[in-house]
Amino acid sequence: MENQSGRRIFLKQSTITSVGLTVGMNSFGAIQNTRLIGPNDKIRVGFIGIGNRGSQLLDLFMQNKDVEIAALCDIYEPYLQRDRSKVDPRYLADRAGQIPKMGEKFPNKPTLYHDYRKLLEDKTIDAVCIATPDHWHAIMMIEAVKAGKDVYVEKPLTQTIHEGRTMVNVWKASKQVVAVGLNRRGNTVYQKLSKEIAAGKIGQVTVGRAARISNMFPNGIGKLKAEQPPKDFDWDMWLGPRASRPYQYNMAPYMFRWWSDFSSQMGNWGVHYMDAIRWMMGEVAPVAITSHGGKYVLDHDGDIPDTMQVTFEFASKKMISFSIFEASSGEIMPYGEIELRGTKGNVLASQDGYRIIPAKKGQFQNWSKQMDAEEFNIPAKELSDGSSSFATDALIRNFLDCMRTREVPLCSLEDGHFSTSFAHLANIAMATGERLKWDPAKEKFTNSEAANKLLHYEYRKPWKL
Repeated sequence: MENQSGRRIFLKQSTITSVGLTVGMNSFGAIQNTRLIGPNDKIRVGFIGIGNRGSQLLDLFMQNKDVEIAALCDIYEPYLQRDRSKVDPRYLADRAGQIPKMGEKFPNKPTLYHDYRKLLEDKTIDAVCIATPDHWHAIMMIEAVKAGKDVYVEKPLTQTIHEGRTMVNVWKASKQVVAVGLNRRGNTVYQKLSKEIAAGKIGQVTVGRAARISNMFPNGIGKLKAEQPPKDFDWDMWLGPRASRPYQYNMAPYMFRWWSDFSSQMGNWGVHYMDAIRWMMGEVAPVAITSHGGKYVLDHDGDIPDTMQVTFEFASKKMISFSIFEASSGEIMPYGEIELRGTKGNVLASQDGYRIIPAKKGQFQNWSKQMDAEEFNIPAKELSDGSSSFATDALIRNFLDCMRTREVPLCSLEDGHFSTSFAHLANIAMATGERLKWDPAKEKFTNSEAANKLLHYEYRKPWKL
């Protein structure tokens, strides 16, 4: 843990230097109930959604000595009681890796809530961590900000682009600190590259690419009929703003990622890569999007593509290519998780390190090379803690520090919105089958009313933004 502490100090210092913007500068007079937190005060945090990802975040928050776990909220009673022995045996048998271990030892017993709105009424809570399914994030984050809470919200930020812009507008009219859990923002490899690529390290970058690969052939998430949910699982509350529908065992918990009403793999995985690539390339939003593919192979209930190829084009004459291959396996790159192609060389990067491959001269050129090969690796000792965990750990530590300084976190709400929008744009292009033209300023499509109708959906009453 000592090496993590040293890196935290570096990240905190570099964040203060590079961000230099306080939340107060984004404020337009909304209600603020933020308690002034002294240097020795504990930060009281409430957790909304403590299943798979929520439990991971709970553990990471608990590793910070200035945090007190004040409250927990979930609609599945075994999660709320932190009792794995009460979890439905089918869940444990079929998806044990996604069921949290629980059994945490809390110095002070947190207050338990079934309804997140009751948690937000507690004026002694300074911040909330939201790790519910995606379709809940917007409502909960907005209500938390209006209740004067600072917020750490998991990715993907939203289920629609309209939700994201509404969230940003509410945040800008407040004095709250809001951070988004796009963990590569807290990773030292990507922080290093973001500066060096912007300075021209690999020349003029024209293409970024990445892929999500997971061979789920042949059964995917299976084919099941509607049934009654476990008696201690509040299915109606889980659905929230989404249309009422019967419970299915291969929908929740966790498997909602393969149902377009609730998420997508473009949102689940694509948002991570799109955030890292657009950050490295210095881009905010595309101006044109095309998607190809479909549900080609998997014979299951999920309704999202198992094979998908997306191209994002930018006004700067760059593009990003992203692939989803859930019916085949094998890597598409010799190293890393993203590739940036530049005129001087290509960089292949992951959270563990990067490789730079110098460009080779093409036709009619007489130069020998534009740059030298380079390799950078996180030390093996540090990797023993898990680079992905450290990246999230860094975001959490940065969020807690920003609660005291009132600065904008490493991954701001607006950055989370821009990066999550890539997923929605890709899915909308797939749904319409069109090459869509996007106006980033107005956040509207300029050539498709059918696409504009998919920027949001009608919430089930009584839920609203």
